[in-house]
Amino acid sequence: MELTKLVNSLKVIQLVGEVERKDIESITYDSRKVKKNTLFVAISGFSTDGHKFILDAISKGATAVILENNNAIPEDIFIHRNVTKILVQNSRQALADASNAFFKQPTNLLEVIGITGTKGKTTTSYFIKNILETEGKKSGLIGTIANYIGNKQIYTAMTTPESSDLNQLFADMLSEGCSHCVMEVSSHSLVLKRVSSIDFKTAVFTNLTSDHLDFHGTVEEYLKAKKILFDNLNSEAKVIYNADDENALKIISDTKAKCFSYGTKSGSDFLLSNISYDLSGTTFDINYNGQLFKLKTSLVGAFNASNAAAAFAFGLLSGYNADSVVKAIETTPQVPGRFETIEHKMKKVIIDYSHTADSLEKALLAIHNIVKDSRPIYTVFGCGGNRDKTKRPVMGEIASRLSNKVFVTSDNPRFEDPMEIISDILKGINKPNFEVIENREEAIKKAILNSEENAVILIAGKGHENYQEIKGVRNHFSDKETAEKYLANE
Repeated sequence: MELTKLVNSLKVIQLVGEVERKDIESITYDSRKVKKNTLFVAISGFSTDGHKFILDAISKGATAVILENNNAIPEDIFIHRNVTKILVQNSRQALADASNAFFKQPTNLLEVIGITGTKGKTTTSYFIKNILETEGKKSGLIGTIANYIGNKQIYTAMTTPESSDLNQLFADMLSEGCSHCVMEVSSHSLVLKRVSSIDFKTAVFTNLTSDHLDFHGTVEEYLKAKKILFDNLNSEAKVIYNADDENALKIISDTKAKCFSYGTKSGSDFLLSNISYDLSGTTFDINYNGQLFKLKTSLVGAFNASNAAAAFAFGLLSGYNADSVVKAIETTPQVPGRFETIEHKMKKVIIDYSHTADSLEKALLAIHNIVKDSRPIYTVFGCGGNRDKTKRPVMGEIASRLSNKVFVTSDNPRFEDPMEIISDILKGINKPNFEVIENREEAIKKAILNSEENAVILIAGKGHENYQEIKGVRNHFSDKETAEKYLANE
């Protein structure tokens, strides 16, 4: 693509060097991926600053460089090397705008459904993708567990990738015949403008509880971040929001889109009732426009009834046959690491991604609702390093209060000392029903092998993850694989 066309998509403060008669063949923010005829975008990251790698990008053949720090590199270098300098106010916004133009505005042709909230994004996205595929619509998915183009899985490192990677994904989806894309939209991606060029046709709000305060600072700033998605929708878009969440009306207060609610709260457009669940699944009713629909899913818990209700609302508002949508909810497969049950004889292990105080409490309350004091409940959990520290003692209190015994262990310590993280957790525990076993495999092993034959064991925090991150290195580790290994020895 001609550099001129890309420059025209940007808000440029200063332009140095030739623009015409230059072709751009790729866009990247990673200097290691620069080759001849690349547009390099220098963005300021958390661990490093892309402006430090401008010279490296130029030496590898970059044709042009977008930057926001005018003092990063002398202007003479651009002129001498015949590299176009493009100074902007915000490099992240420029990366989104330039990559959107480079890939020819892919989301103008792809119907994108964005899902945001603290919990439920992944499960809701799986429900919606299954609805679309039941309707015969090839769909992409972008989220925490993996990215998909149809049934083809693509590795993901972030819940929401950088804008250039997103637009590449959207373009690939279109080229492979997708008509829709369901994507999780993280609060980080909204603040960091990764999704600012996307034309969302539908936005779903699941809920908001305390999380990511290491990044946002306060719950108020976290809410503002989520709100960005809804504020930027146009009047042709749809919003589907959880009326049961106390923050919902703040989230949607300034949107131009048409809004539809779901939940157990009286007056909800999609009114949820009669929720019942056990370890085999969940049943519930939804009343919409005076018509009652009876639904069931193999996914367990009231929270999954809520996630399914959001997806059901999407299906009916999209004009799909109600019976088909009900069937799609029923046939949605188990989402990896989301209240995933493994059984051996009488013993049951539940693998769950609950890594916030609210999600841990809801998971344990769901187990209590199922077993009704007839089985002992064990919990194995830790907290991630270099993340929100305020939730650690709160999660310790919840685990101790709602479990017969707790094994406090390591999660992803990252660059923190695992025992310091554990010490923070223990500050919230006031009962003598816990044991500290820093090694996560040993903690899972002891919980399984030393518990009663009818015990229910919640292994919380990592869910689908198949690694443990220690000092910047990801070592293979799966809660599910570990649980299956020791259950087999029972």
